Amino acid sequence: MNQDQSETRTYTPLDRLIGSVDQLVRTIAPPQQRANRPSPAADQPELPLADRDRRHSAGLMRVNHTGEVCAQALYLGQALVARDDQLKRFLSDAAAEERDHLIWCAQRLTELDSRPSLLNPAWFAGSVAIAVTAAAVSDEISLGFVEETERQVCAHLDGHLNELSEDDRRSRAVIAEMRADEAQHATNANLQGAKTLPPLMKHLMRLQSRVMTTLAYWL
Repeated sequence: MNQDQSETRTYTPLDRLIGSVDQLVRTIAPPQQRANRPSPAADQPELPLADRDRRHSAGLMRVNHTGEVCAQALYLGQALVARDDQLKRFLSDAAAEERDHLIWCAQRLTELDSRPSLLNPAWFAGSVAIAVTAAAVSDEISLGFVEETERQVCAHLDGHLNELSEDDRRSRAVIAEMRADEAQHATNANLQGAKTLPPLMKHLMRLQSRVMTTLAYWL
């Protein structure tokens, strides 16, 4: 297939389904994948942690890893129904940065002798469905969903930075870099015309996030 044919190809629902399954497999695969950027933890020492602190760090990083699984699913679902090419590029660029976060969290879990959430496939599928539903309304609502999601994530990460042991410098470095990226995604979505979501939708998003973080911490 030449370049012109490739650029003008129309993707069928089956193509999109196959792409979604492929994305799921790559998202929940083991952490041997390589990120586009080096982990912020790379320059930080691995200091000894008390057993309680190590378990808590592992629980928090498992929550963050699950959050990044959901982020991959959300951006995938929104891109599937996005109408504007510029929006598709924005979603693709943001998803690439979120994928770095996913790999960094997976690496940190391995360092902490822990594992990702067993429920990640379910969270991925549910997040795709939510994203498609929001994006189907309009591109502006889709951007509003991105903005609100990222602002809630920033608040969530601030809480983790307050809870982590000061000695867990590697986890703290990863979370700090993630937070900076998430804040920028929210700002970019706003600049591109995000529509503010209704208070009820924001409340439902917070409730869903609370359920996910509680279950992911333990499972």
